[in-house]
Amino acid sequence: MKIRNINVKIPVVATAAVVFFTILLFVTYLLTQDFSILIWGIPTIVILFLIPIALNYMSQSSYLDVIPDYERTAKTVRIKGINLNMIGQAVRFEGVVVRVYFRYLNRPQYLIADQSGEISVKMFTSPQEDVQVDDVVEVLGQVIRRYFFTGDAVVNCVRIRKIGKGKKSENEKK
Repeated sequence: MKIRNINVKIPVVATAAVVFFTILLFVTYLLTQDFSILIWGIPTIVILFLIPIALNYMSQSSYLDVIPDYERTAKTVRIKGINLNMIGQAVRFEGVVVRVYFRYLNRPQYLIADQSGEISVKMFTSPQEDVQVDDVVEVLGQVIRRYFFTGDAVVNCVRIRKIGKGKKSENEKK
């Protein structure tokens, strides 16, 4: 769904919750025949549907607002050059997507590799583009610790965009 210039995505978990509670609402109404259940239940279901949309829209618009600042200050690096001494610095690098985690929560985490190494890239909202394994991407973000006070360096991604397609897998060649 597109709101203004922002591609808003509804998490699968939120959709499942809305479907589950809608079914529960109507089964309860059919068993009790109490119309007040529908009077309260239908607006609640609508709100349950709208809250994830609103949250995703707000996070997407926040990310779009900070991209120009990151583009201006980001240092182009290789993955091997990213370390704990760079915490808080804006970085830009290119690589191939090796793995994608948590896409169904709209909080994807990517494992990006280049010729020098690989790094975890976390995004706290859904990306504007659908990024798949083997896509060549440009990452723009900030170096953070994996966990709040400990852990290795990872990148908090502000923008990830496809710049090409990596080498074809064995199945695609056949």
